[in-house]
Amino acid sequence: MTLSVDLFFSFRSPYSYLALPKALKLVADYDATVNLRAVYPLAVRVPGFFKRADPRFARYIVLDSSRVAKRENIPFRFPRPDPIVQDMASLDVAEQQPYIHRLTRLGAAAQQQGRSLEFTDAISRVLWDGTIKGWNEGDHLAKAAAAAGFDLAAMDAAVTADPDRHEKIIADNERDHAASGHWGVPTFVFENEPFFGQDRIDMLIWRMEAKGLTRRG
Repeated sequence: MTLSVDLFFSFRSPYSYLALPKALKLVADYDATVNLRAVYPLAVRVPGFFKRADPRFARYIVLDSSRVAKRENIPFRFPRPDPIVQDMASLDVAEQQPYIHRLTRLGAAAQQQGRSLEFTDAISRVLWDGTIKGWNEGDHLAKAAAAAGFDLAAMDAAVTADPDRHEKIIADNERDHAASGHWGVPTFVFENEPFFGQDRIDMLIWRMEAKGLTRRG
């Protein structure tokens, strides 16, 4: 029996990116599906979050995510530009957010196609693996999407034609994410039980094995 897991994911979260290799390995090794569900990052979901947070919070994330990537041998560099338009000195988040709205709505479009994990992996590499500066320019995203079997221009057109539909998908994702019992990303949810963080995938697999998870082949 194929078991299903939801993965609540943000395109700005380094830990979300770092969770992707293990999420893909879970699907490759086990009779399971991972339904990746994009949500907006805290900077958008919770206005003023970073102004209220301890200033050590962001510094620690930079330190820790970099060493996790090194330990796991995952190519990694913070995106250039940042998917969130934010003044990192004042921590003010701009009202207009063209990058993260486009990325998250594209994630919603891929979710409608039932292949959001594959799409997000392809796009996230462009942002995070350190090989591209100016990921938002030229055809970087289009090439990555095409390599994964997606037509980015068609997806952009679908989002532009009906942004409300895609925003509703994102809002539904955020509602279910909140209902799972956690607010952070990445959060895996299996049978209403949340597993927060890329370092909880082994525990997730342990729980799924108790529910009948089997290896492929």
